[in-house]
Amino acid sequence: MGLSQRRGRILGRLRRRKTREREQLVLVEGVRAVGEALAAEAAGRFAVTSPALDRVPEGASVRRALDEMGVEVDEVDDRTLASLADTEHPQGVLLVCAEPRAGDEAVRSGGHYLVLDAVQDPGNVGTLVRSAAAFALDAVVALDGSADVWSPKAVRASAGTAFRQPLLMRAAEDALALFGRAGIPLVVADASGDDVAEVTPPRGWALVVGNEGAGPRPSVREAAERLVRVPMPGPAESLNAGVAGAVLLYALTREKTRAAR
Repeated sequence: MGLSQRRGRILGRLRRRKTREREQLVLVEGVRAVGEALAAEAAGRFAVTSPALDRVPEGASVRRALDEMGVEVDEVDDRTLASLADTEHPQGVLLVCAEPRAGDEAVRSGGHYLVLDAVQDPGNVGTLVRSAAAFALDAVVALDGSADVWSPKAVRASAGTAFRQPLLMRAAEDALALFGRAGIPLVVADASGDDVAEVTPPRGWALVVGNEGAGPRPSVREAAERLVRVPMPGPAESLNAGVAGAVLLYALTREKTRAAR
């Protein structure tokens, strides 16, 4: 079965944020990310596969999962799929699914959250979302100015874990009000902050990782209960935002991790 022109146009539109958000659809690519989306019971609209999927480890399990979930599958040749894919070396599977929508109820007293304050690189966004899942956070909140958390590149960088936790997109003032109502203090990553290893985190908190160049916006920094940093004794001036966020999350959740053992 080939791919209809209508579905081909949908795939093209999902690379543009404005049209993707309007249609509330997500393009997922690659065996691992598609497998994670299906395991999280994402609402698949349709998938496109090619023979390349059968040459990839776990490709057969992805085909089975698509069948078990009742997702309509269009089979095309490898060249056609490569022309539709967002990556240079696709793995023979694309999945279009509904964008999961999380509401304000995801933010509750005593919870642990990650806030992306105008993080602009989709790779960093995906890495941070993946880290939030790894450290069992309750939700991720992306503030205005951040890269699209559901863009194909961000979803790939998250290895599909974006489907494993609530993701909210909010204007900064709305997010600050939301955390204020829930009694969640902000812990903001900042080069002038305290060594995170010496900080005892409150019962609930929201870690804010700011823009790669400018850091947190003034209104968010001023609302912080605590500023924290990763100490760096070596010659590097700074860490990548995704790396710094992961280290900070590890430090803030270390007691929770020990208690769960």
